[in-house]
Amino acid sequence: MLFDMDGTLVDSEKLWDVALQELAAVYGGNLSDAARRAMVGTSMADSMRLLHDDLGQPHRDPQASADWIHERILGLFRTGLRWRPGALALLRAVRAAGIPTALVTSSVRPLVEVALDTLGRDSFDAVVCGDEVDEAKPHPEPYLTAARLLDVPIARCVAIEDSPAGVASALAAGAAVLAVPAEVPIAPADGVRQLESLTGADVELLCALLGEPPA
Repeated sequence: MLFDMDGTLVDSEKLWDVALQELAAVYGGNLSDAARRAMVGTSMADSMRLLHDDLGQPHRDPQASADWIHERILGLFRTGLRWRPGALALLRAVRAAGIPTALVTSSVRPLVEVALDTLGRDSFDAVVCGDEVDEAKPHPEPYLTAARLLDVPIARCVAIEDSPAGVASALAAGAAVLAVPAEVPIAPADGVRQLESLTGADVELLCALLGEPPA
């Protein structure tokens, strides 16, 4: 089982909203809704380029902006991280069933280490962070890496995602996908089951996505 983090397990996209709008204000501007939606599920580098272009300031240093966001979001994660509806119950059910489980996130390792204080360090057999792969979502590498670390064929994995970039990554890798849109809509696609939330989702549903009997 392959879980995305931001917007899927934890309601952290709102915290990213705070940090991104604060940085835009530091730069004398205001981040547009369209640019913010385009950032969901992308790497930090891509998000910073989107922010700079949206503000009409493409000359700004993406790394300097990323460092500012990193420090701000660390503080927000320490005090304001909350579970998405149904996410904790599903994660616990997956672990109780003994299903190999990975966290697959675009967030960088230092930030994920803070999030794991909420998520539980024993909740995952593997963790793939955005700064630990050569290609970020929507490229398939993050999900292929997670399947390899779990020693499970990607075709026998279900990825749970909230963003178009994450869904595209998982589909390209060859996983079945359960999409739970949070901040932006996800277009219908073959191989993708959509739910409004993870409330009520269970191991039987996840096995059904693979055409397998319940674990």
